[in-house]
Amino acid sequence: MAKRPPSGLQFIIAAVGRFGSDPSRLLFDHYAKRLRPPLKLRELVPRKNLSGERLKDEEGRLLMAAAPKGAVLAALDARGKPLSSEDLARQMAAWREGGCGQVVFAVGGAGGLAPEVRKAAGLTLSLGAMTWPHLLVRVLLAEQLYRAQMILAGHPYHRG
Repeated sequence: MAKRPPSGLQFIIAAVGRFGSDPSRLLFDHYAKRLRPPLKLRELVPRKNLSGERLKDEEGRLLMAAAPKGAVLAALDARGKPLSSEDLARQMAAWREGGCGQVVFAVGGAGGLAPEVRKAAGLTLSLGAMTWPHLLVRVLLAEQLYRAQMILAGHPYHRG
């Protein structure tokens, strides 16, 4: 297997909710560990006594706080831009060439993202028109980040 050069970017997924014992965690970890540097996950749990817009606002506050100062914020939202794997690789290269050190992907709760998260995002990304379970979004995103890194490295993992 070809040696993978580090991308120079640290990716963080900031997501509302926890994997717990869900079996999708194993697949997430499989891709997270393959990225260089390894993908980080920040699981965020809002207060339990909230619902509706108050819950969405709390989730938004937690997501915004999870992004280190100077990091690019990318929001996952159904109204976002769908990117091909190659497009994601090009975006990754642009972040790297632009001197970006960290990219935080914000994954909201069941009610979607708070408006301030979408507004603060440098990229709003859609994983397509289908609705995905939030735990699987983490897995899909981790795999696509790994795939994009392999595209940039010229590795045959991506054969699309």
